[in-house]
Amino acid sequence: MDAVSPGVVSLEEEAVALAGAPAPSDTLLEPEAPGVLTKENQKAVIDYSNTEDGYVMVRYSAATSKRLKAQVKGPNTTYTYNLSVGEWETFPLSDGNGSYQVVVYENISGTKYATVLSIRFNVTLTDEFAPFLRPNQYVDYGVAPNTVAKARELTENLTEPLKKVQAVYDFVVNNITYDYQLAQTVQSGYLPVLDTVLASKSGICFDYASLMTGMLRSQGIPCKLVVGYAGTAYHAWISVWSEETGWVDGAIYFDGVSWQRMDPTFASSGRQSAAIKKYIGDASNYTEKYLY
Repeated sequence: MDAVSPGVVSLEEEAVALAGAPAPSDTLLEPEAPGVLTKENQKAVIDYSNTEDGYVMVRYSAATSKRLKAQVKGPNTTYTYNLSVGEWETFPLSDGNGSYQVVVYENISGTKYATVLSIRFNVTLTDEFAPFLRPNQYVDYGVAPNTVAKARELTENLTEPLKKVQAVYDFVVNNITYDYQLAQTVQSGYLPVLDTVLASKSGICFDYASLMTGMLRSQGIPCKLVVGYAGTAYHAWISVWSEETGWVDGAIYFDGVSWQRMDPTFASSGRQSAAIKKYIGDASNYTEKYLY
């Protein structure tokens, strides 16, 4: 167990460049903070009771107008998130099994942040899919009843996971349009609100990927929201899992030979042209950086 480590760190704001161009269950896997394993002080609490299920929860309880952040430092990757006062936030343990550190930070000035609370723990997941089934801050389908209902409607008569993936993909690509105005004005810290994206039928790449991920997870299909680079542009897409294929890093459609990359933004904005499909299907165009 870590004591709060003194000192100040510099945390950059999350890039806004994202604006650039396993059986199903009727019970949603809602995250919870039961308080069995916690680290807390007068300002914040970290609940790590459910690490085997692939997530940790953080709440900043003290009153403050300062910017707040949480870092989840896994065996391979460090993830930095924004925090809101008084709200439980859920963060996935995307690196799988191993040693993690979770740190809560409070802004001092500029990009300088002071440590408020810190904890180290070891993670042994129930299975590799655990972090990619439940709602989290970036894929919050737990508060999106219309999104969940639409996913249920789209997949109502389907039993095969990849057919469900295809149905959700087809819906998103054919009904969501790219929001160029939002892309030009989006601010750091932007988070998709799935029911809003569904109602407006528009969004940036982050919205496309988050909406598809939430729909598929609500159907019990393991799904990763992937953030990285498409060429030189910061971008988001998804990867799905099925028993037949294992992890398909970006399944979009079956061309008679193989499943191709699932990039709903490019497929939608490019009207699924042959050139766009060729670009999407070429793994060398994509570089994975974060998984949510």
